[in-house]
Amino acid sequence: MRVTNVPSKVLNNMVHFLAPYEQAVEELKLKLKGIKYGFLKSGRYSPIEFVVGRVKKVDSLVKKANEKGIDFLGDHWQSDVAKEVQDIAGLRVVCRYVDDVREVLQLLQEREDIVIHDVKDYIAAPKDSGYRSIHMIVSYTVYHGSEKKTLFCEIQIRTLGMNFWATNEHELRYKYAGNIPTDVLEQLHEASVITHQLDVLMNNLRQEILTPAEVDTTLEEKLEEIFSLYVKQDLDSAAALYREHVSGFEEAFADNPKFKMIHDLLGIRLK
Repeated sequence: MRVTNVPSKVLNNMVHFLAPYEQAVEELKLKLKGIKYGFLKSGRYSPIEFVVGRVKKVDSLVKKANEKGIDFLGDHWQSDVAKEVQDIAGLRVVCRYVDDVREVLQLLQEREDIVIHDVKDYIAAPKDSGYRSIHMIVSYTVYHGSEKKTLFCEIQIRTLGMNFWATNEHELRYKYAGNIPTDVLEQLHEASVITHQLDVLMNNLRQEILTPAEVDTTLEEKLEEIFSLYVKQDLDSAAALYREHVSGFEEAFADNPKFKMIHDLLGIRLK
């Protein structure tokens, strides 16, 4: 999109104006990914699936600034834009489950390197379109060259399902230039309801999914019995006992040399 009604001097300065925001996005992406890897390195499940970020493009920034009545002919347009357009820098944190979204929100609220100014919960109260997400406006400080700059940034937190829906909704709005036909809007809203129902269902199953199955301690004893039958050359009985008590629990014995030996010795009888 071509930018109009903005002095060329302002447009030339936009690269320098946006540079600290690009730095803020990169630093925050690194820190959010650090939360994820901190969980994983300690052997825990991470509530963060992935993180993406962006800085508004010049045409989009100018359009929003114009909507807010900012005068690009004045001497203070940079400070006015920085104050009034609070989503120049944007981060999106995508999670598996709704509970993860809440956990990430809490983790960010506890951080000392960002200051939270506003939180909008579009999960508890979705937009009319069906859009769901958590939106946060935060401020974050970067050291850009010799300058210390505190900038506004928007952080969105949503599930994979919410992100899938929002991505498709955004593409449809772009395709129809913001004027989506009524029947398509109705289908979008229906898809949002279905997506939310799936999120709720999967969230309810979360503990079942994430909790590893308990391994029966008697299985080790069964391995001894199977090995004993093998030594006695009662191979068919050994294979039958294996299929009854051990088959399906191979992962639990992956590091057990006796299991591997029995599995290899019985060979074709296990098929």
